Amino acid sequence: MKELIENISETFESFQKDASAQLESGNKAAGTRARKSSLALEKLLKEFRKVSVEASKK
Repeated sequence: MKELIENISETFESFQKDASAQLESGNKAAGTRARKSSLALEKLLKEFRKVSVEASKK
């Protein structure tokens, strides 16, 4: 679970950096990377929820 949380954190940092680059300088490629990161983040958060629920049942 620790690895999953670290992966979520890294993905969010990447998303935040790319989203800021798109917003501040209009970088279209950064927008594409941010959208890709958001999809990865969504999958990771769903996985976290699954793991968290299982851990709370123990």
